[in-house]
Amino acid sequence: MRIGNIAFDEYPVILAPMEDITDTAFRFFCKKAGADLMYTEFISSEGLIRMAGKSMDKLRLSDDERPIGVQVFGHNVESMKGAVEVAERFYPDLIDINYGCPVRKIVNKGAGASLLRDIPLMIRMTESVVRATSIPVTAKTRLGWDEQSKVIVEVAERLQDAGIQALTIHGRTRAQQYAGLADWSLIGEVKNNPRMNIPIIGNGDIDSALKAGEMRDKYGVDGIMVGRACVGYPHLFREIKHYFRTGSLLPMLTLEERLEQCLAHLEKLVEIKGERAGVLNMRKHYSGYFRGVPHFKPYRLQLLTLTTLQEIKETLHQIRDTHLSNT
Repeated sequence: MRIGNIAFDEYPVILAPMEDITDTAFRFFCKKAGADLMYTEFISSEGLIRMAGKSMDKLRLSDDERPIGVQVFGHNVESMKGAVEVAERFYPDLIDINYGCPVRKIVNKGAGASLLRDIPLMIRMTESVVRATSIPVTAKTRLGWDEQSKVIVEVAERLQDAGIQALTIHGRTRAQQYAGLADWSLIGEVKNNPRMNIPIIGNGDIDSALKAGEMRDKYGVDGIMVGRACVGYPHLFREIKHYFRTGSLLPMLTLEERLEQCLAHLEKLVEIKGERAGVLNMRKHYSGYFRGVPHFKPYRLQLLTLTTLQEIKETLHQIRDTHLSNT
């Protein structure tokens, strides 16, 4: 697969942009586990043109995580154009436009998935962003606004005509949010549309190597994007890449390995964000690191109340010691 001047040697497995999740620390571990392409958290175009601190912080990129894309959202064509010009100064490998976020506060501002109700504005915005930069522009969207308006086949063609160089499709409508099962049949229809000649990346419910292989083989998409299932479990990228290369499954991580990765992630967050912010951010990841571990709930509740790195280290060691004494 190729996006502009970015070529992928193997079938790409891609990290989805997720607010308050895909920060520098988390991307470090996803890249280490084999993610082929990563995205920043989505960034407000209004925040970027005002040089707001929180928005600018999200543009912190490093060479060891390339290729990496900056995802921008907004409702105003001129603001989006200005935001891309700001983002360019940080040398991302591509710019991605968010036309898929279903969150109410984003949609109510006319951004994210709201654009699925105003396709002409979506196209004008895309054309403006493409003209504003020499960096490849991609987009991420959904099947449509609701069950009665699954317009993705038409939208994909028009976005391609507007100049995007790859399209990621999440297999749900905005109305579904993240409920129910993702419908990949329309993603496959877009991929097999003879009018389409840009890469089509599938997204939605990829929670295992087997599921990734099934969607790749059944629908023929050019790449797989992984979202919620890798939160607290960046090792999922290693599992998927290994399966694609060999056809075999890696053994599950031991509790010792999970504890080691969890602690490394926490220490990275503290190194980058400071102790207070790092500890708070890590709370989003505990469930993923210990998914499936018997009798973990009391420990998770305890971890959510701790406020220092040392306290959390001691609790993680306690989890290890308790588990070892019970085996």
